[in-house]
Amino acid sequence: MAVGSHLLLYHILGAASCVALVYFSLGEVDLRHLSLPTLPAFPSSRAAAAALPFVERRGARLFLDGRPFYANGWNSYWLMDQAVEPSTRHRVSRMLRAGAEMGLTVCRTWAFNDGAYNALQVSPGRFDERVFRALDLVVAEAGRHGVRLVLSLANNLEHYGGKTQYVRWAWEEGVGLSASNDSFFSDPAIRDYFKVYLKTLLTRENHLTGLQYRDDPTIMAWELMNEPRCATDPSGDTLQRWIEEMAAYVKSIDKKHLLTVGTEGFYGPSSPKSKVSVNPGYWHDNYGADFIRNSNTSDIDFASIHIYPDKWLPHGKLEEKLKYVSRWIASHVADGEKDLGKPVLTTEFGVSHAVKGFDESHRDAVYKAVFDTVYESAQRGGAGAGAFVWQLAAEGMEAYHDDFAVVPSEMPSLHRMLKAQSCRLAKLRRGEGEEAKRTRSICADLS
Repeated sequence: MAVGSHLLLYHILGAASCVALVYFSLGEVDLRHLSLPTLPAFPSSRAAAAALPFVERRGARLFLDGRPFYANGWNSYWLMDQAVEPSTRHRVSRMLRAGAEMGLTVCRTWAFNDGAYNALQVSPGRFDERVFRALDLVVAEAGRHGVRLVLSLANNLEHYGGKTQYVRWAWEEGVGLSASNDSFFSDPAIRDYFKVYLKTLLTRENHLTGLQYRDDPTIMAWELMNEPRCATDPSGDTLQRWIEEMAAYVKSIDKKHLLTVGTEGFYGPSSPKSKVSVNPGYWHDNYGADFIRNSNTSDIDFASIHIYPDKWLPHGKLEEKLKYVSRWIASHVADGEKDLGKPVLTTEFGVSHAVKGFDESHRDAVYKAVFDTVYESAQRGGAGAGAFVWQLAAEGMEAYHDDFAVVPSEMPSLHRMLKAQSCRLAKLRRGEGEEAKRTRSICADLS
C-alpha cells in the first residue's frame, strides 16, 4: 500500500507540474473559452464536505441538521487575497482556527476581486486561475475548521474593484450607456458581465474538495453585494429590479444555498414614517435602498443589517449609542417576524478606535449590546439569527486594518466575550453528537 500511495503521489505531482507550467506560460485564463484540466479530488475531503448538512431557512429562523442555528460570526474580508501568495497563506488557517477556537460558526468574506491587484476577475469573463485556487483553499480550510462562509459577490465601494470597475470595463469596451457608477444596476451589458461572473463562480469545481461551489455545504450563503446603494434613483426602483433579477439568476443555478442582498438596513420610501425615523439620519433616506422592500424579494432567504454607532452618531454619548444599537437591531428583527417572515442577521457591526475619546470598555459595551439583543431574540425563537463582528484579523496584518479591526489574541476581554456569546447560543441548539462535544470542550473554561 505504501508503494502504491507513493506512485499515486508522483503522478499527482507530475500532473500538478504540467498544470503549473501551462498556467505560468499562459498567465490569465479566459474561462469563457477554455477549461483547464483539474487534479483528482481528494476523496476524504470531498466525502467530508459532501456529508455536511446545508444551513436552511424555515420561516423566520435558520436551521442546521434539524435544530435551530445561530450565526455568531465575524468578517475577515481578506481571506482570498491572503491565500494567493505562499508567504501569507498561513494567515487564512490561523484566522479560521482562531475563530473556531472561540466557537464562532460563520465567517463573511469577499469572493470577488475585480480588476485590482491579485484580481479574481481580470476583465469581463476572464479569471485568474491562481486566485481561483486561493478561493478554493479558503473554502476547503473553512470546512476543515468547522466554519461556514457567507461569500459576498460584489462591492458597492471601489475597494477590490466594485461596481466602479464593471462600469469602467463597459465604458472602455464601448458598450457602456453611462459613466455613472450606478449604471451597474441598469446597464444591460454590465448586468450580463455580472451574470457571467456569477455562473463561473457558482459552478466552480474546487480543486481541493472536488465539489462545485453550488454543492458545498461549507458555504452557508451568497450575498449579492456588500452594502448596495443606488443614490441616482432614490425611489429604490432601479436597485429593486436589479435585486430581483440577480436573485432569480442565482437561484436558477443554485437552489441549495441561502441568499441575501447585503443591505445595511436603511428604511426607504416604501416604509412607514415610524420605520424611516429609525434611520440614523435623513441622508440615509436617499440611498436608493429600501430594507423591507429589498428583503421581501421572493428569492432572498434572509435579511441583513449593519450597525456602526460611532460613524452614525458621531456626537452621541455612549449611553445614546447603546440604546440606538439595541433599537436598530430590534426594529429589524421585528420586521423579520411581522413583515418578512425571514431571519435577520447583523452581518457587520463594529466600534472605531479612531474616534476621539475611544476606550476599549466602550467597544466591549457596544459588542455586549449587540450580543444581548441577538441572544434575547434567539432565546424566544425570534428572527434575530446572529451577528458578525467587523472585522477580525490575524497577528501581523496591520496593513489590512481599518478603524474597526481587532486581533482577538491581543484583547483578552473581547476574546472571552466572543466565546461567551458562542457558548450561550450553542446551548440553545441542544442536541448531542460531535458538534455538541466540540462546543462543551470550547466552553469548558467559561463554566
